Amino acid sequence: MEKTKTFEELNVWKCAHEFVIMTYKESELFPKSEIFGLMCQFRRAAIPIAANIAEGYKKRGKADKLLILSNLKQIP
Repeated sequence: MEKTKTFEELNVWKCAHEFVIMTYKESELFPKSEIFGLMCQFRRAAIPIAANIAEGYKKRGKADKLLILSNLKQIP
C-alpha cells in the first residue's frame, strides 16, 4: 500500500466530500420554508465529516489520529 501525500488521496475523504456535495444539491430541493431549518441542519452535519478526516490526517501520533477519527461517530 502506497503512502498518501495529502488527505485528498484518501478514499474515505473522497466519499465524505462527495457526501457534502450531494447534501448541498439535495437540500436545494427542500421547500423554501426549510432554508433555516432542515437545510441548515443537514449542511452543518455533513461538513465536519470530511473536515475531521482532513484534520486527523495531519496528526502525527496514532493516538491523536484515533481521537480525531473516533469523534466522527459523535457527529449528529
